[in-house]
Amino acid sequence: MVNDGAVNDRTVPAGRTAGAVELILVRHGESQGNVAATAAQDSGADVIDVPARDADVELSSTGREQVQALGRALAEAPEDLRPDVVISSPYMRAYQTAEIAVETAGWPVAVRTDERLRDRELGILDMITRLGVENRLPEEAERRRWLGKFYYRPPGGESWADVALRLRSVLGELNALGSGHRVMLVCHDAVVLLFRYVLEGMSEHELLDLAASTTVLNASVTRYVRPDGVGPWTLESFNVADHLTQQGVQVTEHAGDASVHPR
Repeated sequence: MVNDGAVNDRTVPAGRTAGAVELILVRHGESQGNVAATAAQDSGADVIDVPARDADVELSSTGREQVQALGRALAEAPEDLRPDVVISSPYMRAYQTAEIAVETAGWPVAVRTDERLRDRELGILDMITRLGVENRLPEEAERRRWLGKFYYRPPGGESWADVALRLRSVLGELNALGSGHRVMLVCHDAVVLLFRYVLEGMSEHELLDLAASTTVLNASVTRYVRPDGVGPWTLESFNVADHLTQQGVQVTEHAGDASVHPR
C-alpha cells in the first residue's frame, strides 16, 4: 500500500487534512445478468442470454428484495454513524442498489456515481461462458490460463490489475475529503475483492487464493475503519449478509470463474 504520509503516532502530518474514517463496500443485489450467467453455466451453454448491455442490466426481483432488506438494516444505524457520502458504480444494477437502499433507509444523502467503480470490462469475452471461451476462443483460453486472472487482459477489456489502478485513484480522493467522513461505495464482486487487495497490501497470490475460495454475496457489506482519518484501513467485517437471513430474504451466490491462478 502506498504510504500516505501518516506518521507512526497517527497524528496528522503538517499541511495534511484527515480524510474518511469509515468505508462501507456493498456488492449490488442479484441482477438479471447474474441469473442469466448462472443458468448458462449450469446448462453448458457457450453464450449468456443477457437482457441488455452490461451497463444497463437491472436487478432481479430477488435483488430488489435484497436491497430493500439492506436498506432496512442500514436504517438502524445511529444518525451520527451513518455515511454522509454514497457513491455508486454507474452500472444500473449498482445504482439501483444504492438508490433503493438509501431511500429505504431514509438517509438524506444524494447518490453520486463514479465510473471508476464499474465492473471489470471483459472485451471480447463479454456474454461468453468459460466453456464458450474454450470452444470459440481457445487461444484466449490458453492465454488466460497462463497469465492467471490478475494479469490477463482480454482484447478490448481489462485485467484485474487495471481495475486496481482505478481504485487506487478513488482511495486517493477519499483521503482528501476532509475529516470525519463515512463513505459507502456500491459496486461489484471483483471490485470488492480488489479493494481488499489494495487496502490490505495483498500479494497477487493472496488475492487469487481469496477469489478462488470466496464468493462475494449479493447485497453483502464489507467494512473498513480508521478512526483518525489517516494511515492504513482496518478490516472490520467482510462479505456480511446477515441482514438478509435475519429478514427471511434469499441469499444468493453468483460466483465468477474460480480457476484464477496462473498455470
